[in-house]
Amino acid sequence: MYLFFIVAILSVEHVRIAFVSDAAYPWSVGGLEAVEGTEAVGLAQRHQLHFFSLRWPGMKANFVYKNVHYHTFHDIRHDRFYRHGRRSIREAGLFTLYTLTLFKYRFDVIQVNQFPYFQLPIVKIYCMLTGCKMIIDVVEVWDRSYWVEYLANKSAGRLASRFSSWALGLGDAFIANSSVTADNLAGLGIERGRINVFSPVVDDITIRNVRQKRRDNTIIFSGRLIKEKRFDKWLNVVKEVSRKIPSLKAILIGEGPESENIKKMIANYGLAKTVEFRKFYPESRIRELYSAIKSADLLLNMSEREGLSIIGLQSLALGTPVVLPDYSPIPKEVRDMCVIESERNIANTVVKILRSSNKKQYIRNIDRLKAFSKSNVNDFYTRMFRKLGIEE
Repeated sequence: MYLFFIVAILSVEHVRIAFVSDAAYPWSVGGLEAVEGTEAVGLAQRHQLHFFSLRWPGMKANFVYKNVHYHTFHDIRHDRFYRHGRRSIREAGLFTLYTLTLFKYRFDVIQVNQFPYFQLPIVKIYCMLTGCKMIIDVVEVWDRSYWVEYLANKSAGRLASRFSSWALGLGDAFIANSSVTADNLAGLGIERGRINVFSPVVDDITIRNVRQKRRDNTIIFSGRLIKEKRFDKWLNVVKEVSRKIPSLKAILIGEGPESENIKKMIANYGLAKTVEFRKFYPESRIRELYSAIKSADLLLNMSEREGLSIIGLQSLALGTPVVLPDYSPIPKEVRDMCVIESERNIANTVVKILRSSNKKQYIRNIDRLKAFSKSNVNDFYTRMFRKLGIEE
């Protein structure tokens, strides 16, 4: 009798939580999506969790997956999600209108993805009317110059910069993926006490059991195929290294608006026999991705805009060194575990690592990976809920 009573208490869904994001993992694959998916599934073990998103291929209008209740609207694909190398304003507007669906429900807390910004005022109005707390998930804070460059219009860029800064300030609390993002939020005038740094990206249990194949002069990278990732520079390094190591194999995993351009570059650089182009692995085959990374000699990331480098952290956890250019904006807590080199010398450094018999000597401060473990999800949110006055 007493055992039944205890089990009944533990099974109560303590907090009603909504996640609001235009993309949802594993139907849309990306770093932020994977983090939000991890957080949602972890929280759903103890709380009532609803996820509102656009309807990606394979999703139904309303369904339950891993205890998370999904509510979707408007069929979307990546070729419509991105237009002219940028996020589609039309799709962002439709997603914003869809957030009005929230008013049909009652939640204690809403965690909303910062992008595409238009939806943030609507979520804030919902929270003001219902007493709900608003948490904004932030991966990057763009300054005015980047907004102007991104929109290719000075006036539009300035307006977007002002609006995004104002909209970000609407949150009751913030989850920043790194110390750099936290500093940038503070630079907008947001109180440090409202900013929480967290990014659960390392699946300790799965990674621990991944098998490693024989390493054989292999460079790898996985990420969304967008201009900011600088695949032109990535392929330049591959081409230079292949001159010294003809047996080099380069694996590039990803999907996105730059896919066709990258394929053309591979052909133009004469790397068709060197570079293997793969699509993102679905969640059901995530072990294959991890195995490919663990079996590679190193992961090379030439991105000029990278909030955290989730794939880099996963690579380090798998025992594969990560090489970054010195211009990389990746935060210090991650950079300090990687090999940093100037763009001019990066090919020589890659050759040195490929020829080394001890790859793990190029991984530093590995103990820092504990902070990125998926096992920390519920403890982190418990602390944040308490700060917001939400009782579990």
